[in-house]
Amino acid sequence: MKILFITEDKFPPYRPDVAVLFVEELVARGYQIDWLLQAQDAQIGARTMALGGGTAWIARMDEGESRMAKFRKNVYDIANDFKMFKLARTGKYDFIQVKDKFVAALMALLAAKIYRLKIFYWLSFPIPEAMLYRVHEGISRYPLVVYLRGRILKFLLYRVIMPNADHVFVQSDRMKDDVAEWGIAKDKLTPVPMGVALSRVPYTIEDPINSSSRESSKMVVYLGALNRVRRIDFLIRAFGEVVSRVAGAKLYLVGAATEPIEENELKELAIELGIKDSIIFTGFLPMAEAWAYVRQADVAVSPFYPTPILRSTSPTKLVEYMAMGKPVVVNDHPDQKKVITESGGGICVPYDEHAFATAIVELLNDPEQARIMGTRGRLYIEQHRSYTVLATQLEQRYRELCQNVQTPA
Repeated sequence: MKILFITEDKFPPYRPDVAVLFVEELVARGYQIDWLLQAQDAQIGARTMALGGGTAWIARMDEGESRMAKFRKNVYDIANDFKMFKLARTGKYDFIQVKDKFVAALMALLAAKIYRLKIFYWLSFPIPEAMLYRVHEGISRYPLVVYLRGRILKFLLYRVIMPNADHVFVQSDRMKDDVAEWGIAKDKLTPVPMGVALSRVPYTIEDPINSSSRESSKMVVYLGALNRVRRIDFLIRAFGEVVSRVAGAKLYLVGAATEPIEENELKELAIELGIKDSIIFTGFLPMAEAWAYVRQADVAVSPFYPTPILRSTSPTKLVEYMAMGKPVVVNDHPDQKKVITESGGGICVPYDEHAFATAIVELLNDPEQARIMGTRGRLYIEQHRSYTVLATQLEQRYRELCQNVQTPA
């Protein structure tokens, strides 16, 4: 099949749901994909380049922070997306796939109608709801502008784009239910959760942690951003209870905050709780080094602050932990709960500090149970959440949706 893919992801794409699922997996199955997307930075510039066996038409980027710079950035992007009309006119595509874009989706609906193509929409995150949530929480720099934009995009998404698209792909079962509440038929919605490229996940890797300190400690790892919005203070307070119940327990926070002040707040909290020697801040690390810490962990954790905009997401860190054979402790976020319930790969508890701490203690004190859970988790990922499996399911869905379309030569 031949796809014209128009996405909010920047060039070169790095998110695995694009870089692995499409650029690698679908291309390996014989798909030809052409791309319209914007450069990651200004140095790349506007150009045409090869990507995954297809061609990428890349819009230039303006990295300035002023309103005018942001306006220019959007103009460059929209101007590049107008190329879809010329490309669609060639008649060589089976369908147009739009991901996380709004103006481009409206343009694609028109192009699909003019040139009699199918159009599919892909929503990986509730973007309008996130804008409105930021305004509600008082964390938006320009609340009136963001509010109006959020309301307009929400109307376009649920009243124009999704009803008129031939099919809609969403991030999770929960997002499918949320979108269906807007009157979109459930048989028009297909969840494609985040997965793992198993070939990239290490099984054996040199331990970057000094062995003398490792032998005397029980190691818990969190992999991810430490930004205030992630509420890592929840994890630190929970770990204060773990330290009081398990001798030698240490928490490795593998990642960093965008703003140093936010990371310093977490360090001050650890000092306040008297557990600063039990919490190690590694800072930002290359992925291989970060995964090395996970590989050495006794338990991996994924606390997910329950907000309306995050309940429909599909956390990546959980499936990465499980792919490395780690037992996990998570809170009852919908996708996390689904994965743990189906796999038996860890313990899922309410978003409560005591409950979270108790689950960590249980696994630290029972290595055999932890080992069994880790094995179950790895098997589940192999069978359900590897990108090879997800690509097979996506390909089948595409073929069902295009069964009456003659593939161009």
